[in-house]
Amino acid sequence: MTILEMLPLLMSGLGTTVLIVVIALPLAILVGFLAGIARYSGNRLVKITAVVYIEFFRGTSVLIQLYWIYFVLPFLGLSLSAFNAGVLAISLNIGAYIAEVVRGALLAVPQGQHDAAIALNFTRWQRMRHVLLPQAVVNMLPALGNLSIELLKATSLVSLITVADLTYRAKGLADLTLQVGSIFGCVLLIYFVLAQVLAWVVRRLEVRLGRGLKRGGLADG
Repeated sequence: MTILEMLPLLMSGLGTTVLIVVIALPLAILVGFLAGIARYSGNRLVKITAVVYIEFFRGTSVLIQLYWIYFVLPFLGLSLSAFNAGVLAISLNIGAYIAEVVRGALLAVPQGQHDAAIALNFTRWQRMRHVLLPQAVVNMLPALGNLSIELLKATSLVSLITVADLTYRAKGLADLTLQVGSIFGCVLLIYFVLAQVLAWVVRRLEVRLGRGLKRGGLADG
């Protein structure tokens, strides 16, 4: 078989990979922001809960987390499809790293901005929403871009629980045709192109939000 003949099957796997990224990335960002803000919280219980989540998912293997969610949770009464288990495991794992990026970016906002918001009698939520987050988001974008690419690469692990993603399709074709070099060379190129697309999107967001921040008068704060 030629690569052109294999391409339709690889493209079907690529569609699954892209779908996982489209679902898992926003979920990871949401979880990461919530956990990152929670670590910044003055509520001790909320802060401890966030720390436990972050340290557990950063300190254990994403592959074991994936296996645990897919193979162990059913024994506890919660069964997930292979696709949903993959999305959940990847989102929770990358979300833990995003949480630390969020916390670090919030801590990097100059103290003067905090003081000014307090002087204006902003509530804690108003300070977070109107002053701290708009500045922190721009600073965290480069790291978020790197983690987005890490999430993309982590999607290949779902092939181990039979999700028919790009890697799963490639392995099936390689086993069938024994054309390992050409098939996985093509797959490497596809992942590389996807990573470049994600990096480009993040760079565009960084430029756009940076301009908006300057227009808002916060850049020099």
